[in-house]
Order: sequence, then structure tokens, then C-alpha cells
Amino acid sequence: MLIMVKSDLLLGGLSAVGAVVFTNPIDVVKTRIQLQGELAARGTYVKPYRHLAQGLVQIVRNEGFLALEKGLLPAMHYQFILNAIRLSVYSNALEYGYLHNKDGHIVFYRGMFFGALGGGTGTFLGSPFYMIKAQQQAQAAEAISVGFQHKHTSMIDAMLKIYKSRGFRGFWRGATSSVTQALMGSSFQIGTFPKAKAFLQGNGWVTHPVLLSFCSGIISGSVVSLANTPFDVVTTRMYNQPVDANGRGLVYRSLVDCFLKILRKEGLHGIYKGFWPVYCRSLPHTTLTFIFFDKLVQLRNRSVKFKKAV
Repeated sequence: MLIMVKSDLLLGGLSAVGAVVFTNPIDVVKTRIQLQGELAARGTYVKPYRHLAQGLVQIVRNEGFLALEKGLLPAMHYQFILNAIRLSVYSNALEYGYLHNKDGHIVFYRGMFFGALGGGTGTFLGSPFYMIKAQQQAQAAEAISVGFQHKHTSMIDAMLKIYKSRGFRGFWRGATSSVTQALMGSSFQIGTFPKAKAFLQGNGWVTHPVLLSFCSGIISGSVVSLANTPFDVVTTRMYNQPVDANGRGLVYRSLVDCFLKILRKEGLHGIYKGFWPVYCRSLPHTTLTFIFFDKLVQLRNRSVKFKKAV
């Protein structure tokens, strides 16, 4: 059992690392859209990033193709930690029947509970990498820069700056917002994915394993985007804001303060800034993560059966 748990941890992490390579460019645009016009009324500021497609082109024109992968290294570290934990929790809860009722059907609220448990834990542990990811993704050429510019030269440089200025605790500044985001996102993602999978398969609508994971991922990603975008915006703002000598935010005091300020200054539109990039990223990221995870688990199980047979 211990070997299986360790294996699930590794496979869950690797699945998300593979997915983030493809979705990071969307995340870069999403971060910048969420930061532009910070605490300014709609229509009163210049918008370097009007939508996802234009944002991708804008970045390539001003910074080159490699800029689309800004923050990739910390993003990979964050995704590995987050998904190693939450997919391992999900996989083992599913395997041992914790998600099922007496009739063998998957219970939605149980999926949400284990999703929140794994997602919250993984996000808290990976919070330093999420913060650095957001700050690196926000770094842009002067002509298209938005939000506060931290000017890190690398992930290691960012870690050294944070530690020197704010100590070990500085790595978890703003962690409350990211954990809240993860509790929402992971609970809906883990709660809806197996339910959607069972529904599609049970009705005979989708039977091919890869297509089943793909369709279930689309349903799960759609729900996650609607529920998670406001928390995504708040997390980006909290992590990217400048801080004083004591590590306190100069713009937002807390998650609630950030949420209320955005709502008052920017309205509902501000809370849902970057919704379409979040949506366009969530669908492929959720789908690819679960497809990779399913395939890796299948390969692992075949390997175990082969060794037993030998």
C-alpha cells in the first residue's frame, strides 16, 4: 500500500508538470489581464491585453516567444507539489471506496471534501512557488507592463530576495488567498471529474478511456472556471503587490480587503477579470492532467501485473 501511495504521489505530480508546459502561456496572459487597471474604474485605463489571442500576440511582439513561458519553472514546481498531493488523495480515496455510497455510486460532496483536503494541503506547501510564478509572469517589457514589477532574474534570485527581505515567513505571504482558491477549485474539480466520468460512462455516451477523460475534464474545467476566477484574481493581486520592510502588503491587507477593494473600485467585472483565459487554461490543463494521470496509472498497474506474473 505504501508503495502505491508513493507511486500515486509521483504520477500525480508528473501529470500536472506535463500539462503546465502546454498551458503556461495562457496563464501568463491571464495574470497580466488580472493586473491591468488595478483598482481603476472600467474604461479609465489603457488595456495592453484586450483578450487571450491578442495578449499572446502582444507578448510575442514585444518580448519574443520565450516570454510566453515566463514563470514556467516555479509553475512546474508548484503543479508537481499540488497535484502530487491532491491526485494521490483522490486516487486513494477512489480506490478504497471513500467516494462511493453503499450502492457503489460516487457521492459529489465526498469528492469535494477529498478534493479540498488534497488541494488545500498541496497549495499551502507549494505557495512559495505560486507567488514567484505570478511575479515572474507579471514581469513585462515597459511598453506593455502592468501591475508591480518585481524584476526577478530567475526563480533562485526570487527566492533569495524574498528570504533576505522577509525571512522564511515571506514565502507564505498571501498563502491564505491561494489556499482558499485551491479549496474552491480542487473541491469542484475533484468533485465533478469522477461524477462526470461515471455519468458519461454509465449512460454509454462515452466509453473510450482517453475520450472519457477528455469529456469529463471539459465538464470539470467549466465548473472550476466559474467558481474559481474571483479567487484567482485575488490571489494574483495579493502575491504581486509590493510590500513594506516588514513584509506587509502596501495595497491589500488581507484576502477580504482585496476582494472588497476590487469590487468597490472595479465592480463585478474586476472580480472576473481574466475569466476567459482562466477558462481556456482550465479546460486543457484539467483534461491533460487527468489524461496523463490515467495513462500513467495504467502503465504502473500493467508493470505491477507483469512483475507479479514473472
